[in-house]
Amino acid sequence: QVQLVESGGGLVQAGGSLRLSCAAKGNIVSAYDMGWYRQAPGKQRELVATITSGGQTNSADSVKGRFTISRDNAKRAVTLQMNSLKPEDTALYYCMTDARAFLSQRQVYWGQGTQVTISS
Repeated sequence: QVQLVESGGGLVQAGGSLRLSCAAKGNIVSAYDMGWYRQAPGKQRELVATITSGGQTNSADSVKGRFTISRDNAKRAVTLQMNSLKPEDTALYYCMTDARAFLSQRQVYWGQGTQVTISS
């Protein structure tokens, strides 16, 4: 089984910064993509940014130039540095990993979510 432990959410003013961190725990054989999605009230969950084990990144147009995703493969950890935050970034942010655990099939795992609130 795989558990994702998230930290770093909070309340900041517009223009501020936050850093989200997530570590994957458990009997992980391989962790492929890792990343972050978010869901605002009344909206569907959407991609924020993902990163492959080789370091290739993919991010939503709305966060390009403001958010940076990075990864530590040895620690099975992913970090999202969020700068120039806007009120529309307010959402519950979910960590995810596409991984294969010992004696399990490859699947996507999700964290419980960490709240990010940006005041105007």
